[in-house]
Amino acid sequence: MNSEVKALEELGVQIAAAAPGAVLEARVAWGELTLIVERQRWLDVVKHLRDDPSCLFVNIVDVTAADYPEREKRFDVVAHLLSPKHNRRIRIKTETDENTPVASLTALYPGADWYERETYDLFGVIFSGHPDLRRIMTDYGFDGHPLRKDFPMTGFVEVRYDDEQKRVVHEPVRLVQEYRQFDFLSPWESEPFVLPGDEKASK
Repeated sequence: MNSEVKALEELGVQIAAAAPGAVLEARVAWGELTLIVERQRWLDVVKHLRDDPSCLFVNIVDVTAADYPEREKRFDVVAHLLSPKHNRRIRIKTETDENTPVASLTALYPGADWYERETYDLFGVIFSGHPDLRRIMTDYGFDGHPLRKDFPMTGFVEVRYDDEQKRVVHEPVRLVQEYRQFDFLSPWESEPFVLPGDEKASK
C-alpha cells in the first residue's frame, strides 16, 4: 500500500475518533480523503479540520452539490478543503433534501459565501446562517434550479429584449421548430449518390 494512502487512511480514522458519531464513512479515492459526515455535525467536523494541528485545512477550494432525485435525501453537499501546511486536500460530503438546511461554512471560511450562493441558486440547497443567501447566477424571479436533474432542458421562461416596448421581457418558452428525425448513418451507410462527373467513370 502506498505510504500516502496509508497516511490518509490513518488521518480519516483520527478525525472519526475526534468527532464520535459525526463521520459516517472515511475512504481514500483519487489521492484524496473523502469523509461522509452527519448533517447535524457538518460544522463541528469542518471546524476540527480547520483548527486541529494534524489537519490545518485552512483554505476552502469550493462548495457544490450533486443531485440524486431517486433518493429521499436527494442532494450530496460537497466541500473541498486544502491544507498548505501538510500539502493535502480533503473532500467532505453530507446528505440533505430540498427543505432541510445545511449549516453555512461562511463563519469558518468567508470565501464560502459565493460558493454556497451558487449551490443554492443552481440546486436549491438551503444554507442556514448564510449572511446573504440569494441567487447569484440566474436572473431575478427565475423559476426553479437549473442543475437539478428534473429541471427541463428548455427551462420555463425565455428572456429577450423587446424593441417596441424598449425593455427586457420574460415569456414562456416556445419551441418554434418541430422535433426532427436526424439520420446519424455514417457516410459509408448513407444513401448512395453519384458525384458530378463520376457517372462517366467506367464501372
